Amino acid sequence: MILKFDALVIGSGIAGLSFALKAARFGQVGLIAKRSLTDTNTNLAQGGIAAVLGQDDLLEFHVKDTLASGAGLSHLDTVEAVVEAGPRMIQELKEIGVPFTAQVDHPDSPELGREGGHSHRRIIHAKDMTGQTVQKVLVEKALANPNITIFDHFLALDLLQEKDPQGQMRVTGAWVLNVEKGEVSYLIAKVTVMATGGSGKVYLYTTNPDGASGDGLAMGWRAGADVANMEFVQFHPTCLFHPQLHNFLISEAVRGEGGRLINSEGQPIMSNHPLGDLARRDEVAMAIDTEMKRSGADNVFLDISHRSPDFIIDRFPKIYATCLSLGLDITKEPIPVVPAAHYQCGGLLVDLNGRTTRPGLYAIGEVAATGLHGANRLASNSLLEALVMADRAALAAKEEILALDYPKLTEPYSPWPGGRLGTAPAEAVLITQSWDEIRRFMWNYVGIVRSDQRLTMAAKRLALVKGEIDEFFRNFEVDGDLVEVRNIAVVADLIIRSASLRKESRGLHFSLSWPLKDDAHFLKDTVLTNSEPLLFPGLVA
Repeated sequence: MILKFDALVIGSGIAGLSFALKAARFGQVGLIAKRSLTDTNTNLAQGGIAAVLGQDDLLEFHVKDTLASGAGLSHLDTVEAVVEAGPRMIQELKEIGVPFTAQVDHPDSPELGREGGHSHRRIIHAKDMTGQTVQKVLVEKALANPNITIFDHFLALDLLQEKDPQGQMRVTGAWVLNVEKGEVSYLIAKVTVMATGGSGKVYLYTTNPDGASGDGLAMGWRAGADVANMEFVQFHPTCLFHPQLHNFLISEAVRGEGGRLINSEGQPIMSNHPLGDLARRDEVAMAIDTEMKRSGADNVFLDISHRSPDFIIDRFPKIYATCLSLGLDITKEPIPVVPAAHYQCGGLLVDLNGRTTRPGLYAIGEVAATGLHGANRLASNSLLEALVMADRAALAAKEEILALDYPKLTEPYSPWPGGRLGTAPAEAVLITQSWDEIRRFMWNYVGIVRSDQRLTMAAKRLALVKGEIDEFFRNFEVDGDLVEVRNIAVVADLIIRSASLRKESRGLHFSLSWPLKDDAHFLKDTVLTNSEPLLFPGLVA
């Protein structure tokens, strides 16, 4: 099947849906969801969206907080652009029906939330289900829009490209797999937008959904787009530690409302920090990791039971209900928590309009490195960034869409090694073993604390696993699991290579071999360029 669109969006979170709705005003949009439309990081986001809405807050305060969190690597122009557009983005969400709990224009409404690293209350939320609430409204709008064609349970395999009149390669869509039918389709587009989210599944413990396997990042890299700052992986300090539920996030907003981190003896963990439990995420995660190593404990605890039960249940209904279903009453007892991989601060390198270094390819949301987060993301800036960059990218893409003709596919083809899909399915245990190996050594060697020796060991092990995965692709039938483990291996390689290049400790990257910050040599982005991109034949200008 060959279909043509003005814009092809890969990903159905807040970034992808926002772009699709705005691009649908001037063109036909195709939108791919690897699983269901709601199987996204956005849907799991609890805390809220940071924006300057309070009477005592100023744009310059939000800019200052973001720059401080970024540890010197946030780009001032990006930070100012995103922060300035924040109030307008919130107003747009309200206008399409997002029911925020805090309505700052109503004096009797609940106040804005506050999270770690923020100097003021500026987190607008829908109780503790902000992402889910926003996602629901955006999905409803997209399904009702006649200019948006949705392909759910479609897995993007790789990007299509052609040579433009100047002889430069340009992305012209993607070839995709209908997961349920096992059929391949070619979706051609004037512009292609990566909105695939992050890559938490590269680590053993993560708050991300199962589909967060770094697909968009890996596809963009294979197509020749530059990546930046992949060493900066944010570990959320407080993931629920429970044998029956492995990736449930305990929102930072719990600490914002007075929750205290304690060890098994009831002693406070953050008492020596000037901001206490509202320190930045990298500092809190490091403190928890240090405490766990000191005590040998498997977890620490987050205690908000000193607040009234009515307040806890009203403010955090999802967290309360989920924990209660597991036999844990957070109004009476502390919550067992551990750090877990949460957010990818680096990604495909983009400009202020979401353009990657590969013509025809945009990237928005967590898959992109915009320069906003620098070495450490400030809490609740991610949904804000997704909204703002989707808005800017849609405006920039409009110019290209109106100026370009549709690309032409000369003949269907397969970009897999050897030019075929394979001859026999791989045993599931082979793929599972590769996946488990990568996730475990990434957790142990390239996690919260790193060293040159650990990174070298991780690189050696990854080289062996990548060789096995390449062999699978040459000899076995390709399915979704094999595609994902291939992408995970690419992401792991980019993280290891980036971390190995940064000979210092900054933000989310802490190295035992280089424990000090080195502004003289490393006050800059870590940018990687693929010298041998995978260029697929078969398209003509």
